[in-house]
Parts: sequence; structure tokens; C-alpha cells
Amino acid sequence: MTVVSLGPGFPDYIIPQARAALDEAQVVAGYRTYLELLQPLLTHQEVVATGMKGEIQRCQTAIARALLGARVALVSGGDAGIYGMAGLVLEICAARGLKIGPPDGGEEGVDFYLEVIPGVPALAAGAALLGAPLMHDFAAISLSDLLTPWEIIQRRLELAARGDFVIVLYNPQSKKRHWQLAAVQELLLRFKDPGTPVGLVSRAMRRGQESVITSLQELLAYPVDMQTVIIVGSSQTFTYGPYMITPRGYLGKYQVREGQ
Repeated sequence: MTVVSLGPGFPDYIIPQARAALDEAQVVAGYRTYLELLQPLLTHQEVVATGMKGEIQRCQTAIARALLGARVALVSGGDAGIYGMAGLVLEICAARGLKIGPPDGGEEGVDFYLEVIPGVPALAAGAALLGAPLMHDFAAISLSDLLTPWEIIQRRLELAARGDFVIVLYNPQSKKRHWQLAAVQELLLRFKDPGTPVGLVSRAMRRGQESVITSLQELLAYPVDMQTVIIVGSSQTFTYGPYMITPRGYLGKYQVREGQ
């Protein structure tokens, strides 16, 4: 089985190894929305699509087909190892006591071989559109409390804010979770200046892409959804034209003269 990272989703941003894995697969399993983005690449494969909250079902289906000997590609948006499907596949295999090994075939007696192919995560795609907001230390935190208690999310946000990290917010808002972002803004304003630059990127590198740079104080003035990534700057982050920049510290250590 191969866990294939799709990056933003458009074929142009899928790395060659991921494309090859999809082409070689007999079965491709994944979230329906992601599979729709892959339509140009799915020509001969059996497609197994599930909807939102169908993660366990598609992992179980992919594992079952792999155990029967099929070449299976389980697709994951962004990078499969960052809020993606790689962890769930491994957790299920561990819970079932399945013996898995790397695709080079170095281990004997395995139930099936497993490979994880990396991809462009949403935070990297969003940062590229905003300029260079992640040039120094940052923390990525999901605001979805479906699997993580809100109290834990709050504690992580507070510690990241106290540490003056740039903070990347995943899953900021959905139809059922519409109050958390205001609570996050209130919490962050206890530790960050109201004018702190904030970048919002929706559907990075695919159809419907939108990005804007605003301030922490004005964060709630813009629409966000589950396909939005929010990057909240540190105390050092500044804007230059249409870009966000979090300096690494080079200019504080090295002198840059005109013409160099």
C-alpha cells in the first residue's frame, strides 16, 4: 500500500513519485473531494470514495484490499504525515497487529508493504502565497475539537503565544464550529499586539484560491472555512507590500550594503 500525499490537490503540485504511485495503483481510495481533483489522473483504477468523517472506513477498506494483494493508493490532501492519513493507517495496523514493512522488501513475513509519499502541506502552500511568514520558529495547531478537547487546544495556543511563535491555524471554522475563532482571537490578543500581521489563505494553489493579509485585531472581518489556513505572525513579523515576512535574524548579524 502507498499513502499518497496530494499537496494542494491540483496535478501540477503532485510530486512525480506520487503520480507514479497513482498510475501503478489498481485501487485508489480517498476523500471524495480530493478524488474529484484527481480525475485527470484516474483512468483505469478502481476508485473507492468516502465523504467527510469517513477516514476510518477508507483506511479499513484500503488495508483490506492490500491484504488481498492489490496495489492500493490511499490518498491524503497536503502531506499525509501532517494532519493526514499516514498516522491513522499506522494506528490501525498497530491496533490489529498487522506486520508491515518498507517497500524495499527488506522484511520477511509481512502482511503488506507500506510506503508514505510526501507532499506540499497547506502551511507551505499558504506561506508561499503570503511571502515568507514561516522563516522562523512556528507552531501548527488545529482548531478542530472533534478529536481533541478544546481545553487542550486552548492550552497549546496559549503556550505558543507566550513563546512568541508564529502560529499556523488549521481547520479554523466550519458550519458547526463557528465560535472558536473568536475565542482564539481573544486569547491571542492577551499576548500579541493587535497590529500583528495575520495571513488568511483559502484553497491554496487550486481553483478558488484567495489570500489576504490583515491584522490580529481585524481577523474576524474575513470569511474562513475548513479549507482556510491562518498564519498569525510573531512580534517580529512585518509586512512589505503584499507580503508577510518573519525575519530569521540575518540583517541583525550581517551588514547588507547597497548593491550587494
